[in-house]
Amino acid sequence: MSKLTAYLDGVGALGPGFDNWTQLAARLRGEEPWRPAPTVLPAPQALPPAERRRVGKPVRLALALGFEAAAMAGSDTTKLATVFTASGGDGDNMHALCTTLAEPERLVSPTRFTNSVHNGPAGYWGIAAAASAPCNVLSAFDSSFAMGLLEALGQLQDEQRKVLLIAYDTPYPGPLASLRPLPDSCGVALLLSPQRSERSLARIAVTVDAAPCGSTGLAELDALGQSAPALRALPLLAALANGQAVRCALEAPLPLAVELQPCV
Repeated sequence: MSKLTAYLDGVGALGPGFDNWTQLAARLRGEEPWRPAPTVLPAPQALPPAERRRVGKPVRLALALGFEAAAMAGSDTTKLATVFTASGGDGDNMHALCTTLAEPERLVSPTRFTNSVHNGPAGYWGIAAAASAPCNVLSAFDSSFAMGLLEALGQLQDEQRKVLLIAYDTPYPGPLASLRPLPDSCGVALLLSPQRSERSLARIAVTVDAAPCGSTGLAELDALGQSAPALRALPLLAALANGQAVRCALEAPLPLAVELQPCV
């Protein structure tokens, strides 16, 4: 595989202890201490009221991330190709469906079933953003961020168009949480462009190669990054926040190195 490159024009971030990229960047620079706090998911105002009431955590999270990155890049959401990647599904809906199926009546709610599918957030993005550009959805367990980035860069390289990568995870309730513990709803979004512009923040390149493990330089944020696949991006974002170049490994089934060079 040759080197896949792109320019990073926008970032979205949301998780425990940070509501957006501005807050996360300040914590990654050490300007403000990171303290664990429950993730606050905003209501998806871009959805019609009926859909807004029905959607669960993955949809609210993915839409907030995507719109933040697109706004930062000044991009038209209707024309953005998208890649959604998550290590699991909608835990709340899965728990509710499993509970219902364990009851004698087994009366599954059609709405819960509809919202339980893995591409649910992508479908709601199409409604909220009026997006009709190509959209891919994938899951690769703990390698989900790396595989999502690889897919986004491959699509960008092939079609020479902007691609919005949205990586997110939401926790499971009840017994499932003991099998797949996740800290809270969390994720990042990266708006990738094939050409450098005045909005470009950094150049990103991915190659099949060995590289050292990445670090944010802050023990508590390194631990947070290891607690959820979507937050494996934190070492990369720490370099971006501090205006530093970095080359580090991505967690993936193959040796995968990612480089970030700030645009100055």
